[in-house]
Amino acid sequence: MNQPLAERMRPQSLDDYVGQKQLVGKGSVLRKMIDSGHVPSFILWGPPGVGKTTLARIISKQLDIPFYTLSAVNSGVKDVREIFEKVKSGHFFNNVRPILFIDEIHRFSKSQQDSLLAAVENGTVTLIGATTENPSFEVIRPLLSRCQVYVLKSLEESDLLILMNKVLTEDIELKKKKIELKETSALLRFAGGDARKLLNILELVVEAEEDEPIVITDEKVIDRLQENPVAYDKGGEMHYDIISAFIKSIRGSDPDGAVYWLARMVAGGEDPKFIARRLVISASEDIGLANPNALLLANACFDALTKIGWPEGRIILAETTVYLATSPKSNSAYMAIENALAEVNQSGNLPVPLHLRNAPTQLMKNLNYGKDYKYAHNYEGNFVKQDYLPEEIKDQKFWTPQNNAQELKIQEHIRRLKGEK
Repeated sequence: MNQPLAERMRPQSLDDYVGQKQLVGKGSVLRKMIDSGHVPSFILWGPPGVGKTTLARIISKQLDIPFYTLSAVNSGVKDVREIFEKVKSGHFFNNVRPILFIDEIHRFSKSQQDSLLAAVENGTVTLIGATTENPSFEVIRPLLSRCQVYVLKSLEESDLLILMNKVLTEDIELKKKKIELKETSALLRFAGGDARKLLNILELVVEAEEDEPIVITDEKVIDRLQENPVAYDKGGEMHYDIISAFIKSIRGSDPDGAVYWLARMVAGGEDPKFIARRLVISASEDIGLANPNALLLANACFDALTKIGWPEGRIILAETTVYLATSPKSNSAYMAIENALAEVNQSGNLPVPLHLRNAPTQLMKNLNYGKDYKYAHNYEGNFVKQDYLPEEIKDQKFWTPQNNAQELKIQEHIRRLKGEK
């Protein structure tokens, strides 16, 4: 059975490598280290399909270094230790340090990342990690301090065009066919800077055509992708369409629709942390004060994912999705900050009233900073009437409670404090 096009066209040398000139172009820092034969442990940070795995393999091949690879999606501490045992028991020429490549290293838990520290520090292996997430947040500080971080960028359209022409003229299968690239806009748009995605889409379109010449148009690309909904697009239009449908299903209180779109993302290999982040946002934006527990559960969901990982994490996402979809809805907090921002944009930087200002020095006290401020806890019910807005807008209202049990209760509480009817 033939290999997929993306695998057949995986570059074997830096000269074949498309894009990332800032890293591997002539005279670049990483290129100089590779050419010198001395490569430290480092982390490659960038979006999917920009050549992180390929670059690690090329470095290993060019330096003739043993190469071990793990995926953080399905590997654990035991797998890491087994590789370290192989390395220690092996006898490598000239005491060379093997490369350990860990794909999606951000999915390793803290304990899993801790297991790498000693081997990296004592030089048992050269670690190359690949991540789509900011290493500053996803990689533990001790490990991060022992690694350089190199940023890879989404491929430019010019890079993708070079790659397409290279594929059509050099791939062992496609060069046998008569293929005309009449239009490329849809290919480039759906690829979204991802080389692997571009080649997968190209292969999908070519395989659907029985007659030659095969003329590739925008219409054919769009039709073929619509016929293959499982060909989930983690960076282009389909990615944004599906997450939009997911959030709108939650907002519309439809748990079935929400779980379906969640399943589409899970089946398509979406980063679970991306989904969890959107759930946290939805909990505040769409449910808000109508059910404050929604934000607590969404945040707990995000934390649990980092501890549990995949594939069990899909259950945590499903529980949170159903809970949010079936919760009462309110966007009053979202509207409150939007209203306040509109006022700030209109009125500018209004001065803070003197009684609300901090007065850490005697000079500030002499200028009446903090004078006449009333400490709420000194009054009955821990409340006292005073102005908290600048004089120019002191009667402005930004938060408007909506018609749900929780916010009506809050509204009644505020009215009771202020003595309003």
